[in-house]
Formats: sequence, C-alpha cells, structure tokens
Amino acid sequence: MAVVRTTNQDINLLARLLRAEAVGEGKLGMKLVGAVTVNRARVSCSDFEGVNTLQEVIYQPNAYEAVEHGMFYQRARGTEKRLARRAVQGERRWPAKYSLWYHRPPGDCPATWYGQPLVGRYKLHCFYEPAQGECEEVYTTF
Repeated sequence: MAVVRTTNQDINLLARLLRAEAVGEGKLGMKLVGAVTVNRARVSCSDFEGVNTLQEVIYQPNAYEAVEHGMFYQRARGTEKRLARRAVQGERRWPAKYSLWYHRPPGDCPATWYGQPLVGRYKLHCFYEPAQGECEEVYTTF
C-alpha cells in the first residue's frame, strides 16, 4: 500500500528523478533519493509546507538539480520504476529513513546544512534530518 497517493505518471516521474539524481550511486543510492522524495511529500513543515504530491515535490523550485538537466527528461527504465514503486510503498533505509535533504558536496559532509544535522553519508551524498522539534511528522510510521 502506498504511503503517498500516486499515479503511473508519478511513478514514471519519480523513476526519472532517481536515475538523474543518483544512477552513479547504484540501486541503494537511488532508493535513498526515493525515500527523501517521499518523505518530503508526506510532511507539511519546513521547506515542504503546501507541497503535497510527488509532482509538486519534484518540481519545487531549486529542490532537485537534475530536473534542469537532460537525463531527467529521458524515459524511465524498468529498474528505476521498480525502485520508485518501493519508495512510494514506504521503503526507507538509513541514512535517508527520516531525511528531508541531501546534497553532494565537493569534499566532506558538513556537520549541518542550512541548520539541519547530518545523519550520514552514502557514497557521495550527505543526508540531513530536520533539527529537533522542526518537523516531527517525518518520524511517524506508516
């Protein structure tokens, strides 16, 4: 059962995002991007108030750099579609389990990013959860 409302178009959109954002980080890297994206659609706090659907999350201004590049606009492949379906069904893994942000710095992960604490790194991406008390709803289970 999906933890966010989706259509086949949403699955394709998320699959394209996974590939464009993290194909170089392998399947787990793409799963982590999917978890962060679904987390953003599930909450209504911080940067994500009023952003309720996957489409709104993905096209939110400045949310994903990949949306501005050509790979995002290529057709989704079966592998990415399967990973997207797993993400919308609530599959979350550390360090993205409760993360709402990630980025790829040129070097080490900063301890905080725009005031949000670092929870971990996977390959080249650093993951950040909301600061204590800022967005408690991300910690709810499905």
